[in-house]
Amino acid sequence: MIFLSVEAAQQQTASKRPSNSTPPPTQLNKIKYSSGPQIVKKERRQSSSRFNLAKNRELQKLPALKDAPLIDREELFVQKLRQCCVLFDFVTDPLSDLKYKEVKRAGLNEMVEYITHNREVVTESIYPEGVIMFSINLFRTLPPSSNPTGAEFDPEEDEPTLEAAWPHLQLVYEFFLRFLESPDFQPNVAKKYIDQKFVLSLLELFDSEDPRERDFLKTILHRIYGKFLGLRAYIRRQINNIFYRFIYETEHHNGIAELLEILGSIINGFALPLKEEHKMFLIRVLLPLHKVKSLSVYHPQLAYCVVQFLEKDSSLTEPVIMGLLKFWPKTHSPKEVMFLNELEEILDVIEPSEFVKVMEPLFRQLAKCVSSPHFQVAERALYYWNNEYIMSLISDNAAKILPIMFPALYKNSKSHWNKTIHGLIYNALKLFMEMNQKLFDDCTQQYKAEKQKEKYKLKEREEVWHKIEELAKHNPQVIPTAECQKTPQPHPCPLWNIHITLFQGVGSGNETVLFISTLDICRWTLRNSYFFVCVVCSIKLMVPSNTLPVSLFSKCIP
Repeated sequence: MIFLSVEAAQQQTASKRPSNSTPPPTQLNKIKYSSGPQIVKKERRQSSSRFNLAKNRELQKLPALKDAPLIDREELFVQKLRQCCVLFDFVTDPLSDLKYKEVKRAGLNEMVEYITHNREVVTESIYPEGVIMFSINLFRTLPPSSNPTGAEFDPEEDEPTLEAAWPHLQLVYEFFLRFLESPDFQPNVAKKYIDQKFVLSLLELFDSEDPRERDFLKTILHRIYGKFLGLRAYIRRQINNIFYRFIYETEHHNGIAELLEILGSIINGFALPLKEEHKMFLIRVLLPLHKVKSLSVYHPQLAYCVVQFLEKDSSLTEPVIMGLLKFWPKTHSPKEVMFLNELEEILDVIEPSEFVKVMEPLFRQLAKCVSSPHFQVAERALYYWNNEYIMSLISDNAAKILPIMFPALYKNSKSHWNKTIHGLIYNALKLFMEMNQKLFDDCTQQYKAEKQKEKYKLKEREEVWHKIEELAKHNPQVIPTAECQKTPQPHPCPLWNIHITLFQGVGSGNETVLFISTLDICRWTLRNSYFFVCVVCSIKLMVPSNTLPVSLFSKCIP
């Protein structure tokens, strides 16, 4: 009968749901909280979930567990657990039932101490009662988000939204965590009560805005994952589902950093060789997480997970780096700096054989970063040349890398607006010169030759346009087409009264092309390179798609 009551409690709450190395800490570890009730600076930042308040909230203080005879302690423990299932109002009337709130708080605190410092107190009858008490107090409808648009949380500027009922919730979490960590805890007994429905309800709470609650949830879920082998695959699958909704639907979830921190520890314990399921998780979940706009909230934990995978299996390096290049930010410079940070972490663990596969697209992107007008992006990219391992990889492949990087380095050594960047670029060029003087000189000569070629092409283009303009100036006649006869009056041009000369047989066939002044050609061909437009009658005539205006009209010049 007790087992049925657990199921009923879980169904009721579910219907209301809206290692060896340590992963990077989530934001909670940077915020100091006292053990007592929290003082909230702004009332609007305090919120509370929806609880089903008990009708009879008059609690009677029970005897202390330590004073009870040993034979009566188990029954008294159960009574205290049931008494703590009574819920109170902390929002609409926070001053109500203060006496009974204190009775519950004292009872929870006593049970935490009791289960922590005593052995053989977690008996079989305690399992269902403890799970029911936890479920009733914690599984609830979360309050509406105070930040529904999903803008990034700034820990230096924004205050976290705190749960008003935290004085009781904290002790419930403490009790359940000590319950799971107790030496007397038997997973084989507890698995009847801590099942898939329980885990699903627990995962729903990760969207809480209170960072203290998410930190407890993170620890509890990790303990459950470690103790209940039969739930591991289910937990990973449900976390994947949360990530999928976050990436492709909502782009808003408060617990992504905590879930990634849990996964960092899980990935660290994966057996080798990696299962295909785990590789797909990396490609289909972790890499797309880089494209979400709120990346800064969870990026340290995400980068840790990615690097853990590469340390497990170096063959994943190529798809990971190509995935990062695919999602590389185009206009968000702070996000680009995060990508550069993660990329350096990846290069620190990359195998030389894998580096060869990705070095060309990788350094093409780094060349763009060096050329970035945002000095932090350029600066972060140039710091790669201070990394000894990366420099050893570059040195072994300088013949491929230097020709890619040299134009960006040489150009920005003089043209970049930031003097700090000048110094970093000179340092990079000096290192390249020391690696291979002959290759450096060859790249210098090739760069100068390319610049001369560009100048020659620009001069040639200007000469052609000048010839076209002169041809238009010395052409006083208009040979109108049938369509142009609709408007025989001259076109009002500020330079010349006559603009249009008809040419036959220009191009690959017998196309009819309208010869328009330089001003009009520029105006119209920028819009659509497939059409010229008669400035008199606005008739569009199509030109061969493989014919550019300059080459087309150069054929028309006598």
